[in-house]
Amino acid sequence: MGKMAEQQGQSADVKSFGKRMVTDHTRANNELIALAAGKRFALPNEKPKVKKFGADFDKEYMADMVKDHEKDLAEFQDEARNGSDPDLKAWAAKTAEMIKKHLALAKSVQSKLK
Repeated sequence: MGKMAEQQGQSADVKSFGKRMVTDHTRANNELIALAAGKRFALPNEKPKVKKFGADFDKEYMADMVKDHEKDLAEFQDEARNGSDPDLKAWAAKTAEMIKKHLALAKSVQSKLK
C-alpha cells in the first residue's frame, strides 16, 4: 500500500507517509521473515487492492492507515506482554514503538486532508 501511496497519492504528505511505510515496514518484515524462518513459522502473503485515485485515494488510504495501525499496535503490545516466544516478544516490543510513531504520523496526515 505504501508504494501505491507514493505513486497514486495526490498529497505530498500522503506520498511521504507511503514512502516511510515502505522503508520501515520492509525492514520490520525482513526481520520477521528471518525470525519466522528460524522458528519455522508460516507467514501470510496478502496483496492490497486499489479502490480509488487522487484525493479520494489519499483520504481512503490514510483512514485505512489509522485504523490498521491502531489494530496492529494493540496486537503487537499484547504479543510483547503475553507472548510465549522470547524472541518474538522482543521483536514485537521493538516494532510496537515504530507502529506508535506511524500511528501518530498517520493521524497527523489524515487531519490535513479533511
